[in-house]
Amino acid sequence: MLVTGATGRVGRVVIDQLLDAGVPVRALVHRSEMAATLPARVDVFTGDLTVPESLDPALNGVGAVFLVWTAPPRTAAAVVERLASHVRRIVFLSSPHRTPHPFFQQPNPMAVLHADIERLIAATGLESTIIRPGMLASNSLAWWGPAIRAGEVVRWPYGAAETAPVDDRDVAAVAARTLYQDGYVGADYVLTGPESLTQAEQVDVIGDALGRRIDFEEMTPDEFRSLSEGKAPSSVVDMLLAAWSAAVGQPAYITTAVADILGTTPRTLRSWAADHATAFTDGS
Repeated sequence: MLVTGATGRVGRVVIDQLLDAGVPVRALVHRSEMAATLPARVDVFTGDLTVPESLDPALNGVGAVFLVWTAPPRTAAAVVERLASHVRRIVFLSSPHRTPHPFFQQPNPMAVLHADIERLIAATGLESTIIRPGMLASNSLAWWGPAIRAGEVVRWPYGAAETAPVDDRDVAAVAARTLYQDGYVGADYVLTGPESLTQAEQVDVIGDALGRRIDFEEMTPDEFRSLSEGKAPSSVVDMLLAAWSAAVGQPAYITTAVADILGTTPRTLRSWAADHATAFTDGS
């Protein structure tokens, strides 16, 4: 099995899941020094999605690929064609852009890219599985971690917007299972956590895990745009604001896919926060 995005939030855990299942694993990394972060049992290859031919050494002799697209779209067709010439199965980490819920229906350049890659994969005739995580629990580290570590008020727009954060470990476990076990070819899974929580409630949950109250203060969309300038593309900022706005007063979209595939209840945000409490105190 070849894992792309091997040092990312999901890909890194996919590697652990595959190793635990006794599956030989290869990892694709962008830079050779990133190999130091991976287990010794992993065969590490350097490659770049923007240079499709650089993938060939990693693909030789591989049966399945976990594809996480982390590059501009221009080489997507060439990369998928290359994958199709080497492997028989692809598990693609996509997004819930087909989901009939207002939160997922906002204009989104990433969703357009994901839809294009899905069409490319389908055209190859390869065995494929599409997994579509909703909001990842770990997003809270990037969004609210700095303020929480500094002991400050968390200021954020649309505190009443509801989502169902999914634990990255559950996403990775589903990806690994669909890679090495049969029975998931042609399937399309939206992965969510088990409960709908407003963003303000999510901050409360993290505070409970830390044993202290974290104050939440509403921020205006214009303030969020101003603070995000230079940190995220304006198209991403606009998409997030539109999605959160559409989610206010709407219970989050929740599926049973994690439980159906893994046979275990998906982890709650409370359990994720408890397991990652130190990341909100010392940044580790």
